[in-house]
Amino acid sequence: MRELEKQYHIQCVEGDVGRYCLLPGDPGRCAAIAKHFDDPVLVSQNREYTVYTGTLLGEKVSVCSTGIGGPSASIAMEELHNIGADTFIRVGTCGGIDLDVQSGDVVIASGAIRFEHTSMEYAPIEYPAVANFEVLSALVEAAEKLGKKYHVGVVQCKDAFYGQHSPHKMPVSYELLQKWEAWKRLGVKASEMESAALFVVADALKCRCGSNFHVVWNQEREAAGLDQNMSEDTSQAIIVGIEALKILIEKDRAKEVSVGKERNE
Repeated sequence: MRELEKQYHIQCVEGDVGRYCLLPGDPGRCAAIAKHFDDPVLVSQNREYTVYTGTLLGEKVSVCSTGIGGPSASIAMEELHNIGADTFIRVGTCGGIDLDVQSGDVVIASGAIRFEHTSMEYAPIEYPAVANFEVLSALVEAAEKLGKKYHVGVVQCKDAFYGQHSPHKMPVSYELLQKWEAWKRLGVKASEMESAALFVVADALKCRCGSNFHVVWNQEREAAGLDQNMSEDTSQAIIVGIEALKILIEKDRAKEVSVGKERNE
């Protein structure tokens, strides 16, 4: 019997994870997310990667943290896919850009601006970073079902956190400020750090990926003197992600039954 190959970074082997995976950034959020699973088990902890596996609706599901940014997120997706995962939902945090996006809201990404570099090693810049339609639809359906205040649209994806928050200090401030103004004029919903890479990597791997975020703060609302309360409770995005996984599991099962009937006719 051959020994199963352990993935170098996430330290998992085939059978350790489910087809469906939630991808938070912070390893500290994995235990809280796993509490929504039935019979969750801690599978591995290595570097920024913490993995739990359990079940939802009787289907094996997992959560794997990715750390901050596209490079570590792409490693997680590559290695999870190597051992059987093919459907991913990022559950994370973001900063609002559009004035209608308030702290505590949920943002569901329909696409992402590739203002990062990881995706460039998978696809030329002309290729769009867009969410998988089935996953996007499940996230919207979940938010509607749960009665959450949500926004759907394009998010800006960056590599440098302080490039967004302290652009005036940067030697390339001229570029950062001009492009930020463009994002505002285009109605971009929020800024975060992983979705562009994850969407493009998922397409390269023939996987499904979507993203939803908890809005921590909106610097544009602050600049406009609008009221807001900082919110670091990520539970709303987590609940939406969990519900979306359940919707996907049920729809995938229905699709399999339908295909099975067609083959037998």
